[in-house]
Amino acid sequence: MSKPTRIALVGATGLIGMSLIRLAVHRPDIRIIAISRREVPLPPGARMEVLVADTAGWADAIAAANADVLACALGTTWKKSGKDEAAFRAVDHDLVLACGQAAKAAGLRQMIAVSSVGADPLSKNRYLRTKGEAEQGLGRLGIPRLDILRPGLLRGPREELRVGERIASVVSPLADLLMQGKYSKYRSIRAETMAEAIVGLTREKMAGRFVFEHDAILRAARKGQATL
Repeated sequence: MSKPTRIALVGATGLIGMSLIRLAVHRPDIRIIAISRREVPLPPGARMEVLVADTAGWADAIAAANADVLACALGTTWKKSGKDEAAFRAVDHDLVLACGQAAKAAGLRQMIAVSSVGADPLSKNRYLRTKGEAEQGLGRLGIPRLDILRPGLLRGPREELRVGERIASVVSPLADLLMQGKYSKYRSIRAETMAEAIVGLTREKMAGRFVFEHDAILRAARKGQATL
């Protein structure tokens, strides 16, 4: 078997991050090195490294991870940020770009960043505008390969109760059926599928910037389901 791909993970305690950690438990082809501000609850059987540091020290942690790929699943909510635009932007834009800069400086060959469907630096929506600006900034860093994932509603178990998202998760199977053609990109997607897509994309070698929406994420996930 070839050497496992080392994936530095930021956003490890979130829905996608934890899904990626669980996926890696019985996967000898990938090795996760999580970088977090706090301890990460690990599933049974997990064999991985967790580098705990304040965000000011994440650049050093990313360099120390000696990884091939940076997977960025960072993201906060308007409520968690205290409804403060600067605090919200500090995570979803500034910290994302800082991690990208660290990956570039450390010589990582690839960054996979989770964004959002509808991300657009010109959007009037605060969330989508911030995501779009983060994408734009990452694209200017010169990382050899940059993959942007733009999922719709994420389905999966969360630590916190988000009433709106819970209701949306219940109705999403029906809503997804109604989203056809150009609207298919807005369909909901499981966090486990996102994790599989991240693993699938680590196998891509072509340089450049690539954007993946719903159907393309599903194709990437199929590549990530099988152990090499």
